[in-house]
Amino acid sequence: MPPVETFDPADELRGQRAPHPAPTRWSSAERIERLAGLVTTVGERPHQPSHAPYDGRLVGEVPTCDADDVELAVQRARSAQKGWADRSFEERRQVLLRFHDLVLAHQDDLLDLTQLETGKARLSAFEELLDVAMTARYYANTAERHLRPRRRQGALPGLTRTTVVHHPKGVIGVISPWNYPLTLAVSDAVPALMAGNAVVLKPDAQTPFTALAAVELLYEAGVPHDVFGVVTGAGSTLGTPMIERVDYLMFTGSTATGRIVAEQCGRHLIGFSAELGGKNPMIVLADADVDTTVEAAVRACFSNTGQLCISIERMYVEDAVYDRFVPALVERVASMSVGAGFDWEHEVGSLVSEQQLEVVNAHVDDAVAKGARVLTGGRARPDLGPLFYEPTLLTDVTDDMELARTETFGPVVAVQRVRDAEEALELANDTTYGLNASVWTDGTRGEALARRIRAGTVNVNEGYAATWGSIDAPMGGMKESGVGRRHGHEGIVKYTEPQTIAVQRLLPIGPRPGMPVAAYAKVMSGALSALRRLPLRR
Repeated sequence: MPPVETFDPADELRGQRAPHPAPTRWSSAERIERLAGLVTTVGERPHQPSHAPYDGRLVGEVPTCDADDVELAVQRARSAQKGWADRSFEERRQVLLRFHDLVLAHQDDLLDLTQLETGKARLSAFEELLDVAMTARYYANTAERHLRPRRRQGALPGLTRTTVVHHPKGVIGVISPWNYPLTLAVSDAVPALMAGNAVVLKPDAQTPFTALAAVELLYEAGVPHDVFGVVTGAGSTLGTPMIERVDYLMFTGSTATGRIVAEQCGRHLIGFSAELGGKNPMIVLADADVDTTVEAAVRACFSNTGQLCISIERMYVEDAVYDRFVPALVERVASMSVGAGFDWEHEVGSLVSEQQLEVVNAHVDDAVAKGARVLTGGRARPDLGPLFYEPTLLTDVTDDMELARTETFGPVVAVQRVRDAEEALELANDTTYGLNASVWTDGTRGEALARRIRAGTVNVNEGYAATWGSIDAPMGGMKESGVGRRHGHEGIVKYTEPQTIAVQRLLPIGPRPGMPVAAYAKVMSGALSALRRLPLRR
């Protein structure tokens, strides 16, 4: 197996003092074996392979865990969690800031491994790395503010002192997908750790080593091994035993699987958060700058080869700009650099698996057979590698076509001419999904239009990065696109149990001894009438 490239951080920092020593150089086989050894197992297990989408090479093998391994990982996590929660916010903050620094110091190695396991272009891999570092820094610096005890208005003002405190839930289960194996394996775990929880992660079976590399850096930063456990294997095997044992679940994946997860979490009365599928629209109105919008649309549609829950798959272009915008978009998409490589040359990489390639082929073939026209792309590229597919634009897409309403999760976008903003808005909302949307027009008008789109995030004059990168704000889906939110205050409070403590002083709530109940009721009614005029203060 060809070696994974290694690097010297001094090259990257160009003479600046690195925050940590240069990483130990390793051969690929040594490194992969060490990462596989981080998986929790009761004993010897069969192994499952991970293959590189670029060329099918074997990346390595990890244990195929079972319910007993999940049990062991959760037991260890539960035993270690109290000690971790007993650490101060400052101690946990320093661990997460060290992790932030390590991610940046090891970025070339992490990018190589992410590309090796997913086949994505390097810029798409870099977006993952940025997200991990930004999320670690954000929650390291804000967790205490989000979770500090807060005074609330008491039952009887002046007589009831009411405080809300937050306790960690305990052990958080994280089930992460293959499309963003670096960020979705650890970025959702970071706020859970900062809140004082332990974590058990099940990364996707196709991309375990990227997740394990990030977990290894968490250990190096100071997270105790038992506080963050990893089990590897199929979700169909490990999902249920994990839900049966953890105290809260974070899931990212398809809507179909999300329904199963929701049902099982409900049965066990544990909370969960889920980011699910999307069929995300972009609206381009007549006053949009064509050149700027075309360039942004390319990123919004084809980042990560379209295998992004928040990428654009439907585009509605106002009639007045359609004949200028669409030819320019077609020309730009046709010129995109597609290929394999551990450098910054290519804009579009490989699909991740034969299954994804089959879905993309099926959607395009079905649409063309039913009358859709290919504006550019529309075919696989086996000359570049086994799982490559050209960035594709289609028009004349109708509701009877599979890709009209079903998430393709590949480099395929349907473009449609619309009369005006109102028709675009109606079509954008005509979906069971509600994850992300994009609007291109004057900023003031765009914000007003964005408020009318039923999606958890809406970007004005951007595709997806503006809302995703606003980590202080919640991110998640409406309708069938998810439950709960990641990022911001909501993204850490969900991993806690809020507890209300009320201290009653001087007078009890209820009639005093010897006081007639009728008199008590009259006094309380008068008090309520008086309090109605007082503003609620926080």
